[in-house]
Amino acid sequence: MMTTEHQTDPHQGESVEGGADAGPLDAFESQIDELKAELAKLSEDALRERAELDNQRKRLARDLEMARKFANERLLSELLPVIDSLQAGLAAAVADTGALRDGMELTLKQLLKVTSDNGLVMVDPVGQPFNPEHHQAMSVVDSGDHAPGHVVQVYQKGWLLNERLLRPALVVVARDA
Repeated sequence: MMTTEHQTDPHQGESVEGGADAGPLDAFESQIDELKAELAKLSEDALRERAELDNQRKRLARDLEMARKFANERLLSELLPVIDSLQAGLAAAVADTGALRDGMELTLKQLLKVTSDNGLVMVDPVGQPFNPEHHQAMSVVDSGDHAPGHVVQVYQKGWLLNERLLRPALVVVARDA
């Protein structure tokens, strides 16, 4: 007994025009719109994350470059008193022209070359306008030889390491009129 049952598709023969099937179609379109919105949000998030990674990579490269530039700052700052002492010794021994003086001059010259090669630059501002970013005024004096606000004398030379102040110059400044 084989019976053949004929099953009919409940949607077959019905017209969409009547709006009977509008509910499931609207639900699919609503799901599609939600998925599109989610996809747009995920794309935006991915773009934002990529930009953040790029910024972080640039920041890290900049920090690494700064670390390289100023890695020897401590060593060079500890050498400054040695340079000061050599310069003071040479200034005190003006009349001496012996081998000791020649040796001190050569040592100072070599030391200044090494520091210069590592980005250290001397600030000796005699006759220049006072710059509070690079100079520290120790006193103010009347001076007929210098313009007001200009450095008259340097007690201690200043130093810049890769254009950043390592030690300010200690100076005497001509008084404003």
